[in-house]
Amino acid sequence: MIDQEFCDFLEFKMSEFLTVLNKSETKGFWCDGVCLNNDPTFYSLKYINDKRETNLKAFIGEHGQSEYKLTLKFGKKALSKYARNLEIKACVPNSIEPMWFKIDTELKKIEIQLD
Repeated sequence: MIDQEFCDFLEFKMSEFLTVLNKSETKGFWCDGVCLNNDPTFYSLKYINDKRETNLKAFIGEHGQSEYKLTLKFGKKALSKYARNLEIKACVPNSIEPMWFKIDTELKKIEIQLD
C-alpha cells in the first residue's frame, strides 16, 4: 500500500542512501519529504499492475527543497504484495545496495527499483 506512512519510510531511506552515495553532484543532499501526486489513479491496483510503476514527488537537495519526480518501479515481489493490499516496505532494498536507486540531478528525476 502506498500511503503517507510509506512516503515517510521512503524519505528516511533516501536520506540514508544519499549520505553514503559517492557522487559529487549529490554531496550534502538529503530528503525533506516524499508525497503522493494529487491523482489517486496512479496508486490504483489496476494502474500499478498495468504499468508496473507509479510516480511520487520527492523534495531533496542540499537544502531538501528541490522537487524531483520519483518513479517507483515494481518488481514481482512488490507487485504480489501490492495486489494483496500488503505492506511493501520490505520490498525496498537496503541502502547499501546502490543498484536500486538512480538519481539524475539535471532532469530532477529519481528511480527506485522495488524487489
